[in-house]
Amino acid sequence: MNCPHCTSPSTKEQRQKTTLGYRTFRCSACKHLFNERTSTPFNYLEYPTDIVLLVVVWRLRYKLSLRDVAEMFLERGWAFTHETVRDWETRFAPLLADQLRGKRYGQAGRSWYVDETYLKVHGKWCYLYRAIDHDGNLVDSMLSEKRNMEAAQRFFKQAVAVIGSTPQQVTTDGHASYPRAIHEIMGDHVQHRTSKYLNNQLEQDHRGIKQQYYSMHGFGSFESAARFCHAFDELRHYFRFSSIRGKKVSLAQQRQLFCERFAALQELMVAIPVLATWSIRSRKSRIRKPLHEAEARKCSDKQGKRMSSPYL
Repeated sequence: MNCPHCTSPSTKEQRQKTTLGYRTFRCSACKHLFNERTSTPFNYLEYPTDIVLLVVVWRLRYKLSLRDVAEMFLERGWAFTHETVRDWETRFAPLLADQLRGKRYGQAGRSWYVDETYLKVHGKWCYLYRAIDHDGNLVDSMLSEKRNMEAAQRFFKQAVAVIGSTPQQVTTDGHASYPRAIHEIMGDHVQHRTSKYLNNQLEQDHRGIKQQYYSMHGFGSFESAARFCHAFDELRHYFRFSSIRGKKVSLAQQRQLFCERFAALQELMVAIPVLATWSIRSRKSRIRKPLHEAEARKCSDKQGKRMSSPYL
């Protein structure tokens, strides 16, 4: 294992392990002592990485409140508060979503269906822009406080950046902002269709976030709503068993695919270095206004989850 401080390969494993069972190493070059999680965003946590990741996945994928998640893990011998669940969601849900988002580059069809749905955030209606392709695969999603030309342009620009190409045609409803936004962002070669009936597939697809949103009784702030909606859509698409419309997948295949993808997700998250975490969060700050790093660290300090010893 290379040293996370000087990247030297001359490291030696120590006999002593951390309190959570992770191996420790000493670098022969810089003499630093570190463990398996030193170079990951899960460092300084009192709980194993797989438990933290499972908490975030359950929170995003299933209709569970913060207290529900804490109670379900308490039954399994892991004691933490619902505020800890909130803190982990704040810190790791954007990181998970960005990693899954990067894997979708160039994987959307040539026909996009775009629509927006309503979500109430702190007593105020906001607009969740969503786009899928002909087979129902996610193109992109974005929460906006307003439904206007600027929001539509920002959404199309973000969608093109995520996929890496423009579609051949885009189907929307009759909102007046779409024709100009498509023309200015994607160009004249993109065909624009306007029909509320052709968008029935996307209207049905809105049910995923709607059902999750109802069980949560709304959102307290725009930042938390944007963060959750983005991560929810990415994780929902990642565990989608069929990427082709109408293709049937047996129950045995669904179980196998779920286990394989969850294992791959664990490996993906553990392999992320700290520097990549800072890079991703700085890029997200221009889009979704995430919780500032200092605030996240302060929140973590209050709950006693940051420690200085390499043996933790």
